[in-house]
Amino acid sequence: MVYRRRCLVAGLLVASSWAGFGLFGRGAQAQAVEKAVAFVQQTGDRLTAIVNGPKSTADKRRALNQILEVAVDVDGIARFCLGRFWRSASPDQKKRYVAAFHDVLVTNISAKLGEYQGVKLTVQKGRQQEEEAVVTTIVERPNNPPNAVDWVIGQAASAPKIIDVVAEGTSLRLTQRQDYASYLSRNNNDIDLLVTAMIQQTAKSR
Repeated sequence: MVYRRRCLVAGLLVASSWAGFGLFGRGAQAQAVEKAVAFVQQTGDRLTAIVNGPKSTADKRRALNQILEVAVDVDGIARFCLGRFWRSASPDQKKRYVAAFHDVLVTNISAKLGEYQGVKLTVQKGRQQEEEAVVTTIVERPNNPPNAVDWVIGQAASAPKIIDVVAEGTSLRLTQRQDYASYLSRNNNDIDLLVTAMIQQTAKSR
């Protein structure tokens, strides 16, 4: 993010250089936000097309999973949600945890969209927030009030990736991280138990 600085500069050339740098930074940010908005629009159209389609719930979940595998930084969010426990997990535990987390994430995002026909996602606006772009959308589902959902898009990679979903001010990844930390603190920091609980959680939602 480009920060505005007040400084004393000597000479018109130096002043012009700073001005040019500021304009370039703002232009790059605007392009990043526009790219994020287009990405969310395209991804949202694909997701809602699946939800509103004629397939069974199980088939819809599989189709949603295929899109989310590409559109979401699943591995990055998984590491974030496990927090400090990621460092102490064994390679096998990390592998099983990430696999289980994929299912949890699909379940959570599917819940934000709904699994029944009639869902509509409307892109409102995009903005820069530190190193990420945030795209605000309104999700409308039958028999439910409109729900404001922010999609946080990471820009470090070559392609945009969803790194968080914020519904009505509540961060999906922060909530998940707090839940996992609380569960582990109550269960002797046993990551194997956490993975088992995650698998059971997604099994119940199917």
